[in-house]
Amino acid sequence: MRTIDDLDVAGRRVLVRLDLNVPMDGSSISDDGKIRACLPTLRALIDRGAAVIACSHLGRPAGAPDPRFTLAPVAGRLARLLDRRVVFAADVVGPCARAAVAALRRGDVVLLENLRFEPGETSKDDEVRGGFADQLASLADAYVGDGFGSVHRKHASVYDVPARLPHAAGYLIQAETAALRRLTSSIDRPYAVVMGGAKVADKLPVVDSMLGIADEILVGGAIALPFLAAQGYSVGASLLEGDQEAARGYLAKAAARGVDLVLPTDVTVAAKRSDDAPCTVVRAAAVQTGQMVLDIGPQTAKLFASKLARASTIFWNGPMGVSEIPSFATGTRAVAAALAGSDGFTVIGGGDTAAAIRRLGFADDQFGHVSTGGGASLEYLEGKTLPGLAALEAECTVPAAATS
Repeated sequence: MRTIDDLDVAGRRVLVRLDLNVPMDGSSISDDGKIRACLPTLRALIDRGAAVIACSHLGRPAGAPDPRFTLAPVAGRLARLLDRRVVFAADVVGPCARAAVAALRRGDVVLLENLRFEPGETSKDDEVRGGFADQLASLADAYVGDGFGSVHRKHASVYDVPARLPHAAGYLIQAETAALRRLTSSIDRPYAVVMGGAKVADKLPVVDSMLGIADEILVGGAIALPFLAAQGYSVGASLLEGDQEAARGYLAKAAARGVDLVLPTDVTVAAKRSDDAPCTVVRAAAVQTGQMVLDIGPQTAKLFASKLARASTIFWNGPMGVSEIPSFATGTRAVAAALAGSDGFTVIGGGDTAAAIRRLGFADDQFGHVSTGGGASLEYLEGKTLPGLAALEAECTVPAAATS
């Protein structure tokens, strides 16, 4: 895979696909970790004389402009972090974007409006998606992919544009793939995987994949519920997602392979997801009707911490409970503290987990690597081909002279 160090960018318009899909509280950014993660690539391009055209998605608008998902607040934060003017184009490939790009000079930065305001960005029709990719590519002379959180999507800006321009990977994608390679090959053992959070249907197959790689898998959060139910335990009023039969099969497979698949022994329950709801700790086998499982319990937190203390490599994806509510953040805090105090190589698997550790007061540099892509990192660990990485690895289809 070519890197931006291999790409001649001086005096060129460079389209940079970033992942600026930051969590928002109304019009305010609640966690700017993804914006900070892209700064090294942007600064390198600026310092080398590129005219930067940054682009990203935010949320899931339905292929049309929606003020709830505008990137305007992101442009303001990016300008402050870069300490330079960032021009915000109020459309993606329309007259505003074209005028902003036409005015670019070396070292200038333009941020286009939300890519997903254009139906072609996410279209499953190759011709429609390709038509939008042609419009995007026409804005630039070269392309840099640095939005790791989107590389598992076959979207125009991620998959199709690199085939139309000289292209390379940015520093963030290089760092992400380097970290994830350490979780799939030449692993320093013991290797512990911590799985939590929601999106249970997406994460259960990852547990299956990890049974062939990890030495122990610690399971908390909503993903623990189908495993507890598979053992005949009640989960009360909790939302039970996922395939219990699959969970039962994974438990059997773990036992057969000698993998320690560790479930909660106690849990924190309440009648509702609210900070003012009275909560109590019960055995995992003793959840009552009307109770919701909202965190792992203190015994489980100690058990998980003791196992993580012995691990040389740790991957963690998903909070242990509803960590945005302080009453149910204890388990997530305990796991974060265990990783922060580890002498091993630790990776935080992006998304909700990264936001949770920051909200709980942990700094990114307390961990070996904090990924910006939860879904992308999981699919990488499953061994799937990620369209965005495949596109960056593909040979450039433009004449060689155009890249020098």
